[in-house]
Amino acid sequence: MDHKDVFAALQTVCSEVILALNGSRSNSSNADATDRLLGVMRQIQEHGRAVEPLITGFTAVYHHFDLDAQTPGNGYRTLVKVVLSCVTHILQKARYIASNCSGAFFRMDHNMAEMEAYCSALCQLRALLYLAQILLHDNAHGQLYSQEEGGLKDRFVQEYISMHKACFYGRCLGFQFSPSLRPFLQTAVISMVSFGENYKKKQTGLGIAALSFFTSGKYMVDPELRGTEFERITQNLDTQFWKTFWNLTETELLSDSAELLALSHPEGPQLSLPGGFSRQTAPLSPGLLIHFHGGGFVAQTSKSHENYLKSWSKELNVPVLSVDYSLAPEAPFPRALEECFYAYCWALKNCHLLGSTAERVCLVGESAGGNLCITVSMRAMSHGVRVPDGIVAAYPATLLTTDASPSRLLTLIDPLLPLSVLYKCIDAYAGSSCQSLQPAQQIDTLAALGQDTVKLLTNFTQGATNWFQNLLEPKAAAAASSSTIPSDAPSPSKSHSVEKPRVVQEYPENFQPLRSRCLVDMHTPCTPLMKNPFVSPLLAPDSLLKGLPPVHIVASALDALLDDSVMFAKKLRNMNQPVTLTVVEDLPHGFLSLVQLSKETQEASDICVKRIREVFQLEEQPADQRQQGLS
Repeated sequence: MDHKDVFAALQTVCSEVILALNGSRSNSSNADATDRLLGVMRQIQEHGRAVEPLITGFTAVYHHFDLDAQTPGNGYRTLVKVVLSCVTHILQKARYIASNCSGAFFRMDHNMAEMEAYCSALCQLRALLYLAQILLHDNAHGQLYSQEEGGLKDRFVQEYISMHKACFYGRCLGFQFSPSLRPFLQTAVISMVSFGENYKKKQTGLGIAALSFFTSGKYMVDPELRGTEFERITQNLDTQFWKTFWNLTETELLSDSAELLALSHPEGPQLSLPGGFSRQTAPLSPGLLIHFHGGGFVAQTSKSHENYLKSWSKELNVPVLSVDYSLAPEAPFPRALEECFYAYCWALKNCHLLGSTAERVCLVGESAGGNLCITVSMRAMSHGVRVPDGIVAAYPATLLTTDASPSRLLTLIDPLLPLSVLYKCIDAYAGSSCQSLQPAQQIDTLAALGQDTVKLLTNFTQGATNWFQNLLEPKAAAAASSSTIPSDAPSPSKSHSVEKPRVVQEYPENFQPLRSRCLVDMHTPCTPLMKNPFVSPLLAPDSLLKGLPPVHIVASALDALLDDSVMFAKKLRNMNQPVTLTVVEDLPHGFLSLVQLSKETQEASDICVKRIREVFQLEEQPADQRQQGLS
């Protein structure tokens, strides 16, 4: 549907809701909630009238920022996509209200809270569109990043600090992503805020897990509380918390889900186990896949990514070497690069120990690992070492600076990659963090509980919300959802600070985004090291990039780092370097770790496998044989 038709439908449906509510108002037992809902619908109409011309302006020019006509994808397209997704959700909920508000079983408080949350989200997205307008005006033609000192970069940081973000982590959580991923996102956010509440308490791993389990209930029944707490945690907790939490969730929730899924076989023949094990030595594979994991340079291990690496190895019939490199902030740049380069050189020399002749070598990495794939290849060229035959980089981080771009505006709404967390990772890798460096805490919480309890926790988190909601009194539920702006007092800052937030002046008259009461001073990483070409390969001179092997980039349209991929692909294309860019839809940053959760993530993984096949010069395997090989 054309965006003009979407906004026309929004105005019509909102008018229908207002008419229906006015008609049923005399029979309503909750006049206050009805009045609030009427006010919300009028606000949505106002936002819709203001947003439509902004969307029209972006749709007229955003194709200029694509890699080419066959590869539509950039941050401006993404912002339009997210806004239209929000409006579509509002349309669905508004149509339900218009049809059912006079019914005896219509829950006025619940629907009012839902529409308030989406009205807040639309208001904040409207503010992001105004910021993107400034970026579009200030940048050179075709440029997605603003690399001037100060300017929008500082203004965006100030807006991020002061703008209300909790609505995107409560009732509106993950509205822009594939519906099949939303239960996982809810589980992840509830787990994180529960874990954050008990973080640094003097408990064993089992104790922290138990406390997190029992405190998670309040975040299930109160989305507004969950959103407020998530906003507080992302802005206040240090890098060590994220190291601990990411390692915990990646190594247990996701890797255990792979093992649990492997036990189920809903289709096909009955499983049988062979009576013995073959000791026959297989011939050496001509291909070798070397993998560098992601995790923002601060977290995760090779084990975190076994869920898809094992299937890749089996499907491609090649050995996989996944490198565990030292993590920041304990080991800042260039430690990870040096270790990955050493591992690459060792693998070339000792490929026979890995079961390969290394006739064809492919480097694969995601996020931070994608950065390392590129910089290791640059390092190999500069040292006269054989370069790989190809690079497959999934959502790589190619610009580790704080420069603003339209896709990075999404860090204000992204539950998996908030701006404050992105800055903490950049700060740690650059070695400019002022926080004390402590040994990584060995909190193997879910491992202590075991797989059965992990499965119970996941199912409990996903399924208990509706059950608990029915226990709430209507008045209590209304009180819990009566405020869309958090009331938490600001936490004391413990790090560097920028100047106090100020309001961006480029908003039109009579409009300001919602403001958060959870204000903090946020350290903005700023060191010349971030512009080192081996840290930010997007800034590398042509001499360091000329001679790179074919680079295949797989990015997500909803990833805050999308513009990193688009601009790096453009840079290589302009140098006549072989490069491909594939942009998948409706998936978040880190989708490879979610490969078994949805059809969409599996299809994105298949695209990566297809690119690896091209590097190894392997024929495409028929779909039926591929499914048999993975079963």
